[in-house]
Amino acid sequence: MTGDNRPLALLTSLVRVEERLIMAALRERRVAFEQLDTRTWSAQLPRGGEAAGEHQAPYRGAVSREISHTRNSYAVRLLEHFGVPVVNSSAVINLCGDKLLTTLALREAGLPTIRAMVTLTPETARTELADFGYPAVVKPLIGSWGRLGARLTDQDMADSILEHRAALPGPQHNITFVQEYIDKPGRDIKAYVFGGEVAGAIYKCSDNWRTNTARGGWTERCPLSDDLVKLLTATAGVIGEGVLGIDVIEDRDGRMFVNEVNHTPEFHGAIKVLSEDLVERYVDYVLRHLDEVTR
Repeated sequence: MTGDNRPLALLTSLVRVEERLIMAALRERRVAFEQLDTRTWSAQLPRGGEAAGEHQAPYRGAVSREISHTRNSYAVRLLEHFGVPVVNSSAVINLCGDKLLTTLALREAGLPTIRAMVTLTPETARTELADFGYPAVVKPLIGSWGRLGARLTDQDMADSILEHRAALPGPQHNITFVQEYIDKPGRDIKAYVFGGEVAGAIYKCSDNWRTNTARGGWTERCPLSDDLVKLLTATAGVIGEGVLGIDVIEDRDGRMFVNEVNHTPEFHGAIKVLSEDLVERYVDYVLRHLDEVTR
């Protein structure tokens, strides 16, 4: 991004290992940036009829690393309104941030997804689960790290979990997204795709059915087979341009299903086992993409 002295904006709230590594890489490259804390940032909108582009934005581009989906979505959309290109875009954030919308987009593209059921109230799910079958997994539409997800093994457990969900505040908790439980070989695949190119993949391993490293899981290198790369590339093509963390589940027969797509992927576990420098590739892609869209 040459010829523009304005800094990049780095959207954050909680600064984790990933954000510290990205900031270090930007400093190493002498790229000017400002850390924009979404908890304290505000945006003033001019009167209706006055074009947003009449006032130059203070940033030439932005990188979003905000962990709150709601703040992320609105902050990025506001920056886009003022003409600031952001990695990732609000369109990608809004699609990836909702597990049901992600699943629908992947299904419509003919990609392999896990068998699922959706009801608009927990009460309906309680009556339909017997026909759907156990074991099953219920998860919130928005969220990460496996929070509020539960494996349902029988009707009594389903009644208890869904009764709790019905009591949660906010209408979105009533939308009940249930997936078939996949008997997997003690691991999931997490892959990193930057601008449609597969940068690397790891196994997330655990003795628990949830393999999140935040829940005590560990990582191992995952070989990039032709079939896996093809699946990841196709998934990125459906989701759109950006930095993506794609979760793939294998069953005991080796069949692969796209489970979720993360628009602000963590990679502290991956950099421990991958020879590829994910941070450098991440920053390379961001700077190259923002340069292309601002020419």
